[in-house]
Amino acid sequence: MQAMNKPFTIAAVIIFAIVAVVHLLRFVLGWNANIAGTEIPMWVSVAALVIAGGLAIGLWRENT
Repeated sequence: MQAMNKPFTIAAVIIFAIVAVVHLLRFVLGWNANIAGTEIPMWVSVAALVIAGGLAIGLWRENT
Protein backbone atom coordinates (compact mmCIF):
# COMPACT_ATOMS: atom_id res chain seq x y z
CA MET A 1 0.00 0.00 0.00
CA GLN A 2 1.48 3.35 -1.00
CA ALA A 3 1.35 6.37 1.28
CA MET A 4 -0.88 9.35 0.59
CA ASN A 5 1.29 11.99 -1.01
CA LYS A 6 -1.27 14.64 -1.95
CA PRO A 7 -1.27 17.27 0.82
CA PHE A 8 -4.57 18.90 -0.16
CA THR A 9 -6.30 15.53 -0.25
CA ILE A 10 -4.96 14.75 3.21
CA ALA A 11 -6.21 18.15 4.43
CA ALA A 12 -9.65 17.47 2.93
CA VAL A 13 -9.82 14.04 4.59
CA ILE A 14 -8.94 15.58 7.96
CA ILE A 15 -11.49 18.39 7.59
CA PHE A 16 -14.30 16.06 6.53
CA ALA A 17 -13.44 13.66 9.38
CA ILE A 18 -13.51 16.49 11.95
CA VAL A 19 -16.88 17.69 10.63
CA ALA A 20 -18.24 14.14 10.83
CA VAL A 21 -16.97 13.69 14.41
CA VAL A 22 -18.51 17.00 15.53
CA HIS A 23 -21.87 15.98 14.05
CA LEU A 24 -21.57 12.59 15.74
CA LEU A 25 -20.87 14.30 19.06
CA ARG A 26 -23.87 16.59 18.59
CA PHE A 27 -26.08 13.58 17.94
CA VAL A 28 -24.74 11.46 20.83
CA LEU A 29 -24.53 14.25 23.40
CA GLY A 30 -27.72 16.00 22.33
CA TRP A 31 -26.18 19.40 21.72
CA ASN A 32 -28.54 22.09 20.45
CA ALA A 33 -27.63 24.04 17.33
CA ASN A 34 -29.17 27.42 16.56
CA ILE A 35 -28.57 29.64 13.56
CA ALA A 36 -30.05 33.14 13.77
CA GLY A 37 -32.53 31.94 16.39
CA THR A 38 -33.71 28.93 14.40
CA GLU A 39 -33.06 25.54 15.98
CA ILE A 40 -31.48 23.05 13.60
CA PRO A 41 -33.12 19.61 13.79
CA MET A 42 -31.04 16.61 14.80
CA TRP A 43 -31.67 14.86 11.49
CA VAL A 44 -29.58 17.54 9.78
CA SER A 45 -26.57 16.42 11.83
CA VAL A 46 -27.25 12.79 10.99
CA ALA A 47 -27.36 13.64 7.28
CA ALA A 48 -24.21 15.77 7.58
CA LEU A 49 -22.47 12.94 9.47
CA VAL A 50 -23.24 10.47 6.68
CA ILE A 51 -22.20 12.91 3.94
CA ALA A 52 -18.99 14.18 5.59
CA GLY A 53 -18.02 10.71 6.79
CA GLY A 54 -18.65 9.25 3.35
CA LEU A 55 -16.56 11.94 1.68
CA ALA A 56 -13.70 11.41 4.16
CA ILE A 57 -13.75 7.65 3.67
CA GLY A 58 -14.07 7.97 -0.10
CA LEU A 59 -11.14 10.35 -0.38
CA TRP A 60 -9.04 8.20 1.94
CA ARG A 61 -9.73 5.01 -0.03
CA GLU A 62 -9.15 6.73 -3.36
CA ASN A 63 -5.67 7.85 -2.37
CA THR A 64 -4.31 4.89 -0.42
